[in-house]
Amino acid sequence: MSYSTDPRAARSREAMLTAARELLVGEGPDAVTHQRVAQQAGVGRATVYRHWPRPEQLLLDVMSGADLPLFKNPETPVRPWLHRQLRQMADELAVPAVAAVALTLHQSAIWDPQIAHQRDESIKTITERIHTAVRSAAANGEIETDLAPADLSAMLIGPIVYRTTMQMGVVSDDFIDRLIDSVGTWHRK
Repeated sequence: MSYSTDPRAARSREAMLTAARELLVGEGPDAVTHQRVAQQAGVGRATVYRHWPRPEQLLLDVMSGADLPLFKNPETPVRPWLHRQLRQMADELAVPAVAAVALTLHQSAIWDPQIAHQRDESIKTITERIHTAVRSAAANGEIETDLAPADLSAMLIGPIVYRTTMQMGVVSDDFIDRLIDSVGTWHRK
């Protein structure tokens, strides 16, 4: 049986991911070390290293283990749905541990092609989801916009990431409304 299809390896991997999630939520990203994950999961430290040679890789798997929940299944009218999605993102990034992990992973992507690929896939997913929602809003006359998909996501998400992670500031609902207003002319439905 190969290592990757061995059910015992799959169980220990899931136990390690569960342990890492618990440490991340309970104590923040600094707690997600090979030693702590091994202790929490009841496996040897070498087992953790075998799956994730570097802590950033483990953090990335912990964060990307579930499907990205944001910007899925747009609702009409799109504007209030978009506001709720941006509010959720801002609230999550306002948690210091989440902001720290996000920044650590983006920094690690500079040197690690695997992490860069996973980051790029997440960005692509978010960009596509936002573009789909705004395209739907345009089709039903809710918005007029000529922005490219990458510009839409940058204008909506970029300021939230900057405010929460760089300025360590609060994102108000008014701030979110101004971001939404900046991407086109909205017609209230």
